[in-house]
This record gives sequence, structure tokens and C-alpha cells, in this order.
Amino acid sequence: MQETGYVVGVDIGGSNLRLALAGMDGKVLAKWAVSTEGIRDPQVVVRLIEEGVDDLLQQNHLSRSLLLAIAAGAPGVTNVDEGIVIATSYLMGWRDVPLRALLEARLGVPAAVENDVNTAAIAESRIGAGQGIRDFIFIAVGTGIGAGIVLNGRLFHGMGWSAGEIGYMLVPGTSVSPVEKGEPGALESVIGGEGIKAQWQSLWSQERTPLRRDLVATQIFDHALQGDPLAQAVLHKSAQTLAYAIYNLAVVLNCSLVVLGGSVGMHPAFCDATREILIQRDKRVQPKLVRSTLGPDAQVNGAIQLALDAAASRVLST
Repeated sequence: MQETGYVVGVDIGGSNLRLALAGMDGKVLAKWAVSTEGIRDPQVVVRLIEEGVDDLLQQNHLSRSLLLAIAAGAPGVTNVDEGIVIATSYLMGWRDVPLRALLEARLGVPAAVENDVNTAAIAESRIGAGQGIRDFIFIAVGTGIGAGIVLNGRLFHGMGWSAGEIGYMLVPGTSVSPVEKGEPGALESVIGGEGIKAQWQSLWSQERTPLRRDLVATQIFDHALQGDPLAQAVLHKSAQTLAYAIYNLAVVLNCSLVVLGGSVGMHPAFCDATREILIQRDKRVQPKLVRSTLGPDAQVNGAIQLALDAAASRVLST
């Protein structure tokens, strides 16, 4: 087996692209990031990834020949076997993008692709809060909401690669109107970051709060901790809705653990309030709820783990 080699993990976001270079022990050696605001063309994104890879290697005085594999997490339904991003959120609008083939053609090394929340679940399973847990759910709440489901120690993708798209769940307090293609689902519209902001704006008035109308979800939760009644009402509604979704998932999957991540999901007030509501439910199906131990690095760390797998497969096949 080759003793010296490196891999790159990629987190493709709707507004940012993040890369990390790691050795074969998984230790991160360098990071690179660039804005993708307004960029929708997959070819442009792949070119940016190549620029990032070259920059990371140059930072560490390494030649391209030492790169063994790359893996990327994309924000959408992804066919892992074929390496195709079937559909991303409205932020990027990708449809049937052969991302693995594009990366391999550009970089000349094996590539792997996966849904970004699933990559985070992989990281939590191997090096995070899910270590040693055979069955758990990772829920990311950021701009939207999604889940990575680990059963018997393996990711569960479903028949159409869309297992974990919980933004489309129907729970009490969400709309039951049919959702147009490409639009946020019922659950996401209430407790995704944009949904929480919309909740706040629909309730806001100068008579009800001295706070600004244009607060984002994490700011609303900060003010809830500081005692603002309207912010507390939005926090409670959001936590209750998330608790219902988690409870329903637990009834079906009977997992022992739920890991909460994402920029909004990581907020302590949101996690604590959700946990308090869950505690009031049936103890027989009640999972333990914890915050991610990897935080915003979960996705890119998961991509590194996938790249290590791809590198190992490459070595075994030579």
C-alpha cells in the first residue's frame, strides 16, 4: 500500500465552497473556501474545486501526483452508485449533474459524491457523536432541513436516493398544500432557517417587540434566551415542530440517538427546547437528542472519510 498520499474533501454549499486536505490518517492539514454566490453552472463549480485543490497542495508543497482521491457532498438528492447529483435545492438548481465524472476528468483521480447531509452523518458515525452507535439519525437545520439516516452502521438511501428528505414531512402546524417542484417542503417552510425567519416576520410588529423585523433564526433564538416574548414564542413553535418530526422518525425507525447539526440546529436554545418537548412523549420510543460534536466541519469531514474510502479502493485495485 502507498505510504504517502493525500485526499481532499469538498462541501458544496448554496453560497460557499469549502475544501480540506487530509493525510491518509484523516488529519486535516489545510482548508480552503470561496464564495459561490450566484454561481449555478456545475462546470464552474468543478473549476473552482480544481483551483482549491491546487492551492491546498501548494500550501503544503505537495505535487498533484500525491493526490489519491477526492469526494464531495452536494446539497441535493444524489445517486451515489452513478455519481450523479439528481437534483439540488432551489439555491443551485442542478438536475442530473454527473459530478463524479466531472471531478475525475478534471483531477485525474477517483472521486466519490454524496448528499451533503449524508456526508455529515458519515462523519458523525466515524469520528463524531455517533461513534459506536449502529442506528441513529443526523438532522441538519440550516437554510433548510435534511436528515442522514444510519441503520445497522450504514447509510440508508432509499429506493430513489431521497431517504432523509424530511423537509417534506407533514406534522402538526405545517401546511398540507401540495408543494411545487423545487419549492421548500412543509416542514422546511416552518423550521428551516428561512422558515423560522418567515415565522418571525409574520408575527412581528412594533407593538409586540422592540427588535428588528429582519432578524435571522439564530438571532431570534439569542433574543429568546434574553427574554423577548415574541422570540420565545417563535423558539417554542420551532422546537415543538422539530420535536414532532423527531418523534415520528423515532416511532418508525426506533433509533437510540438523534444528532442535531447545521448552523441553526446547533443553537443551544433550539436543541434544549426541542429536548424538553421530546421528554414529554412516550419514553419507549424516545431517542437521546444531542448536538453535533463536529459542528460546521461535519460535511467536509464526512467528505474526507469518503475520499479515504475511494483512495483505499484505488490501492486495492492496483
